[in-house]
Amino acid sequence: APNAGKSTLVNAMVGSKVSIVSPKVQTTRFRVLGIVMAGTAQVILVDTPGIFQPRKRLERAMVAAAWSGASDADHICLLVDAHRGYDDDARAIVAKLKEVGRKAILVLNKVDLVKREKLLGLTAELDAEGLFTDVFMISALNGSGVADLLAHLEKLVAPGHWMFPEDQISDLPQRLLAAEITREKVFLALYQELPYSVHVETESWDERDDGSARIDQVIYVERDSQKPIVLGKGGKQIKAIGAAARTELEELLERRVHLFIHVKVRDDWSEKRGHYSEIGLDFDA
Repeated sequence: APNAGKSTLVNAMVGSKVSIVSPKVQTTRFRVLGIVMAGTAQVILVDTPGIFQPRKRLERAMVAAAWSGASDADHICLLVDAHRGYDDDARAIVAKLKEVGRKAILVLNKVDLVKREKLLGLTAELDAEGLFTDVFMISALNGSGVADLLAHLEKLVAPGHWMFPEDQISDLPQRLLAAEITREKVFLALYQELPYSVHVETESWDERDDGSARIDQVIYVERDSQKPIVLGKGGKQIKAIGAAARTELEELLERRVHLFIHVKVRDDWSEKRGHYSEIGLDFDA
């Protein structure tokens, strides 16, 4: 379900940042794989965009990617925000899964924010749908219940060869991950609708002789009036966004990063076919 904590859960199970997180809905725009070694099993987690009622081309492509990820998966975990309850978004997903005949594992997240009586009622209401094979109650943020869920997924993995090297944690290219980290910082820094009008591209990535990396990025906005919002007074906002992104990139890459960010106006970035193919979305969805 939208903003239920899917990316936080995937990051918690992987043990590292592979998918960006913010309190805003629709932060995840495309499918991201998280790869976990659980005992002798390799568990491939598919973090999808939330499923909601789309209005724009990008939103339609995001929802199509979510359903594609679900249909391709061996097992489906439906993550429901226990604090928000069984809302219209969750009901629509349940109805669709029942329509296509797919069972799912129910994962109730943020259970630490809900009283026991409400949690039991919510569980009973969802269980009555006849869709779920198992129920797990977790808090992705503090890690409660996550190990139990991962142990269950380990048991479900079919025997076979690993799909990825043992030390790989995601299929996301570094250039795209760097752009996503910066986009996350934009989401966290700016409010209202502006973040949804933002696209980040890593234009160049140069490895330096001293072991550091120089990364040049562009933040694209759709209107001239949005550019000064991203820059901030005296460039304060963009400096803060860049500093936060650089700090996290240095932690992830375990080396020094020189990050240079420019802000440009491109009113049609969300209508560029190449942008969709770059991140694995269907332009014609």
